[in-house]
Amino acid sequence: MSYFGKNIRKIRNVKKLSQQAFAELFDLKRGTLGAYEEERSEPRIETIIRIANYFSISIDDLLTSELTVNKLLKFKDDLDFHGTFHKEKFTKVPCVTAKSEADYLQYYDKPHFIEDLPKLHLPINSEKKLRGYIISNLEMTNNDKGYCPKDVVIGEKIEQESYTKIANGNLVLIMVHDKLLLRKFYHSDEHITLRATNKNIDDIKIQLKDIKEMWCVKYCFLKRIPENHNVEIEQKLSFLEQEFMKLKENFK
Repeated sequence: MSYFGKNIRKIRNVKKLSQQAFAELFDLKRGTLGAYEEERSEPRIETIIRIANYFSISIDDLLTSELTVNKLLKFKDDLDFHGTFHKEKFTKVPCVTAKSEADYLQYYDKPHFIEDLPKLHLPINSEKKLRGYIISNLEMTNNDKGYCPKDVVIGEKIEQESYTKIANGNLVLIMVHDKLLLRKFYHSDEHITLRATNKNIDDIKIQLKDIKEMWCVKYCFLKRIPENHNVEIEQKLSFLEQEFMKLKENFK
């Protein structure tokens, strides 16, 4: 007695495949599969081999014994069992691209538009609102260092009451005057200065009330492999730049 019909019916039920779906996997007609399951017909050896190979089970097991759940669990096809397991989920981050940037400036506060933006899946656990941005210019680049086109930055949403709490020198993605800018952030009692790394780009000074949206950059993904550099020196230069800005404000 062959167990083939009973076994493929059991596999199909566990996998939650209809007769039609299972038959299509092996180029069979639904009626032919039904005849196998009802033991009204015997399969060709080529069909037996294909099904056995697909599920990584021996031909002997498929034909001569009734398959158990333990044997089904060994199938490579990840059959759907209702066991308890932890399913890890990556954080989905809406990302602004060069193609969507113009529309973003107009619909940035529309939830349905944000939902339709492409998503970055990041292996981080964050309860904060995040926004991705693909760089498309050289404003934050200096002598091949810094952030180049096609690099990706990820920012955390900064609420309006916390704008002045951001430390000077932090990189922000900010929307002002219908522009989306990636700049270093400096603030004084009277205004905010947005500074590019590229020395040929002028500073932009704005009022707090002109800011529509601000994201403080926390993560970055570089399209190229960065060269080794002395992080300590860069940190010192950043500190000196902040102190210079303070002195400049005091002498106004």
